[in-house]
Amino acid sequence: MTAAPEPAAAIRVNAPTERRNPLSADLDLMSGPEILAVINQADAGVPGAVRAVLGPLDTAVGLAVRALRADGRVHYFGAGTSGRLGVLDAVELIPTFNSPPHWFCAHLAGGQRAMWGAVEAAEDDEAAGAAEAAGCVRPGDVVVGLAASGRTPYVLGALAAAGRARAATVLICADPGAPVAGSVDVFVGMDTGPEVVTGSTRMKAGTAQKLALNAFSTAVMVRLGRVYSNLMIDVLATNAKLRGRTVSILIEATGCDEAAARRALAEADGELRTALVALVADVAAGAARAALQRCGGDVRAATALLGA
Repeated sequence: MTAAPEPAAAIRVNAPTERRNPLSADLDLMSGPEILAVINQADAGVPGAVRAVLGPLDTAVGLAVRALRADGRVHYFGAGTSGRLGVLDAVELIPTFNSPPHWFCAHLAGGQRAMWGAVEAAEDDEAAGAAEAAGCVRPGDVVVGLAASGRTPYVLGALAAAGRARAATVLICADPGAPVAGSVDVFVGMDTGPEVVTGSTRMKAGTAQKLALNAFSTAVMVRLGRVYSNLMIDVLATNAKLRGRTVSILIEATGCDEAAARRALAEADGELRTALVALVADVAAGAARAALQRCGGDVRAATALLGA
């Protein structure tokens, strides 16, 4: 007689994201407009929860800037919604800021197929997270763990392995009291509270993580000189809309007309930074390019060098 399989482990998580929200106790009895109003009311508190952790988030930004300037990398490790948000953030940095593909590396529990569907028990595999981090994290890198509850085994395994590899560790979660807070270099614990649908962390917790990651990676790119004023001067112009945006950026940044912007781009072989410096400093593209090379690509320093 074949023995019955042992039941899978069941762990009760005592995190704010698992508690019931009294505002939505009668959710199944509400009308459509009432359901939407309750969700919207709950969502309104998310920016405040992110605002409360801007201090540690800024510390994480500083670690990432230092790592990237020293030829290190930033790694995101997450599972489910959290991991998918990490993938989304990392992927979008390339066309927006022309970020080198190796700067931000996203690791998702269950691998690529987990991007499109659930991979059972992948998030519970602490050893898999540790093995993945051990195989790619180097000393001086920054590893950002993304876990709504603050306890996802895959993420904690990766963070522990990263610490052993002498990388800086950051945990972004929706539990300010997560037990592992003292085990990472930077703890970003956002108090988003109970979800409208109990335990559905794709809602407020996911929104908070999206906001935190957007702020984190954008601040890193700005501090690395990939923004001039509030303009994306490293945008990859891979389609007609984005090629038009490069023209608009030059017009906005310099006050020139469209014809001058297009001419400057043509003379700079499509290099937006070079065209920008050429227009601001009123020099030829070659001189602008040389100044940028001397200044490590910093637009303001290059224009200052050229006397603008």
